Amino acid sequence: MTQRRDVVIIGGGHNGLTAAAYLAQAGLDVLVLERLDVLGGAAVSAEAFPGVDAHLSRYSYLVSLLPQRIIDDLGLSIRLAPRRYSSYTPTPGAAHGGLLIDNEDAPSTAASFARLGAQADAIAWREFTAGTGRLARALFPTMTEPLLTRTEARAAVGDDDLWNRLVEQPVGQTIADTFAHDLVRGVAYTDALIGTFAPNVDESLLANRCFLYHVIGGGTGDWNVPVGGMGAVTDELARAARVAGAEAVTRADVTALTPDREVTYSVTDERGETTTRTVAASHVLVNVSPHDLERLLAAGGASTSAFPTLPRAEGAQVKVNLLLNRLPRLLDDSVSPEAAFGGTFHINETFTQLQSAFDAASAGRVPEPIPAEIYCHTLTDPSILSPELRAAGAHTLTVFALHAPDRLLTDETNDAMRATLERAVLDSLNSVLAEPIESVVMTDGSGNRCIETKTTRDLEHTLRLPGGSIFHGDLTWPWLEEGATRDAPPDRWGVATGHDGILLCGSGAQRGGAVSGLGGHNAAMAVLESR
Repeated sequence: MTQRRDVVIIGGGHNGLTAAAYLAQAGLDVLVLERLDVLGGAAVSAEAFPGVDAHLSRYSYLVSLLPQRIIDDLGLSIRLAPRRYSSYTPTPGAAHGGLLIDNEDAPSTAASFARLGAQADAIAWREFTAGTGRLARALFPTMTEPLLTRTEARAAVGDDDLWNRLVEQPVGQTIADTFAHDLVRGVAYTDALIGTFAPNVDESLLANRCFLYHVIGGGTGDWNVPVGGMGAVTDELARAARVAGAEAVTRADVTALTPDREVTYSVTDERGETTTRTVAASHVLVNVSPHDLERLLAAGGASTSAFPTLPRAEGAQVKVNLLLNRLPRLLDDSVSPEAAFGGTFHINETFTQLQSAFDAASAGRVPEPIPAEIYCHTLTDPSILSPELRAAGAHTLTVFALHAPDRLLTDETNDAMRATLERAVLDSLNSVLAEPIESVVMTDGSGNRCIETKTTRDLEHTLRLPGGSIFHGDLTWPWLEEGATRDAPPDRWGVATGHDGILLCGSGAQRGGAVSGLGGHNAAMAVLESR
């Protein structure tokens, strides 16, 4: 017997929960179907190391794009803690010198540029970040409104020169023209490469889109630490959805979706017994990738000729989580580990190194050294550790390595490549430390080192991210191109799929990507506008 609901949401990640909370608050009958044992998708906390009471943000780890409007609308009790330091970047191969950008001490930051021999770049940095700040203040408020056109977005920014330098021409070229020092150029450009595989001068402008999303969050571009871990964000969204009346079912694997919005799914109970159910809805919100939507529609009998041609999705990162007895000593003893790890710690990310790493990966090789950036959650928020670990001085490190594209792996080679990539990440980190990182890594209850590595294939297998893409595919501009239709609510909100009543509500939506809730919010707004 087919159930009927107002709304079925496929995927209980943070976007699906955001949509569920909004729609249930509006009085709609909402069912959320989540394939995994727990809600949250990639926005979860987990005890990654058996027998060690530390709850790490296992996949996604910082928050910038979650609007205060969503927090207020849904009554979420979420704390996002700022980091004092923006970043630290040691000079590769040098025992001293590096760039420390201190958000609370402009003279100290200027002095750090001077020690690097980049005095002129200090002035250029202030001007450049002032420009990205203007871009953020103009564009971020539009993210929870119907899409502007490109012309309207450009007018909202109100600075044609800024628009041209950051939107119309490759942002890597803009950075090369703006800064003289190789290290400073690299620090500026990494925001264009988080999860995106692109050369330093990217004529496709995919790097520009990645850069844009990384510098506009909250109207400031600041990336903050979710107090309690990323799971605390998901838990609050799940609570808001549940209190509003939405129903969420875990271990519910959706196997087919018809164009008439009939969803077939299998539910596995705690005894391992599986039952198949069918539910029909006025609206189906899809919090899975567009590639997965194609698969579900094909299984539901949709003609494959009706599908848009999707480019191959490809992630380009490897993530390593570590639990340490203490922070390691740095090769550069002029900077304390607490300051260096207090923001984003860039390693081997000069502009030249980034291009060399891209070239190596394009040729099928693991970059040597592999560029990466690190952050330490526990310096800002130690609550994810047990009192005993906190008292002992333990810390977590999250390493996000760039230019490790999915093309380097296959399902058959994933285990071997995971070990190779983990070794490359540790070697890259060790190149800027005064002691091997392995010497301060804790062991779990079985005596194994507390190191967890996730490749693009791991993300595809566990979370069904196509090609390990953390954005479900290529990021899109947060506006409509001229001539694009915006007559119907799904078009105006950037969540249309080409199928009536079936909407994207995740990272594959037009303003999706990162932990933002924007895909869920905007799909919910489209549904409510359609009533």
